[in-house]
Amino acid sequence: MAGEIPDFHAEVRTGTGKGAARQARRAGMVPGIVFGGDTDPLPINVPFNVLLKAVKAGRFKSTLLNLKVEGHDDVRVICRDVQRHVVKDLPTHIDFMRLRRTTKINLFIPVEFINEDKAPGIKRGGVLNAVRPEVELIVTAGDIPEKLTVDMTGLDVGDTINISDITLPAGSKPTIDRDFVVANLSAPSGLKSSDNEDEGETEAAEVPVVGADEE
Repeated sequence: MAGEIPDFHAEVRTGTGKGAARQARRAGMVPGIVFGGDTDPLPINVPFNVLLKAVKAGRFKSTLLNLKVEGHDDVRVICRDVQRHVVKDLPTHIDFMRLRRTTKINLFIPVEFINEDKAPGIKRGGVLNAVRPEVELIVTAGDIPEKLTVDMTGLDVGDTINISDITLPAGSKPTIDRDFVVANLSAPSGLKSSDNEDEGETEAAEVPVVGADEE
């Protein structure tokens, strides 16, 4: 289970319809709705600045949130839509969906690399390149992993770590069907330079000297 599910605060919106929505916007709030689950839809207001910051941070629609509304039990939600102003491109309305434990959702899960000291390639000065520090998975809301773990024991320079090399939590799968690269272990820059120099010397040695036989 993910250890840190961020809180997201909102307040109950009194009244519905365009009039109440306009009033909320004039007060610096963004109207929204919480739907799904076994309860009725809940009209809410979200502080404009808070929502704008969260949206600009990225991946807002794939982040699990703990919605806190005064007078109501906390509920896990995920954003399903953010409507924007057609000219200003600023949020004007937001939809949250309540999640059951069995609900399938897409989330970005961070990747952790362990046992780097047991990787021969690291000891030789190799560099770990995390191509995907996070991997988007389809997971069950009631069983969200905190992270994906990559054991680097035995990895050498030139080795790659694909998604198929990582043990995924039960019931989860990547959103991408192909076996994509998560990380690789590249040669240190010094080794690359020396290899290039050696190749250059070899090529130079193999180039025939024009006219040498004529002298």
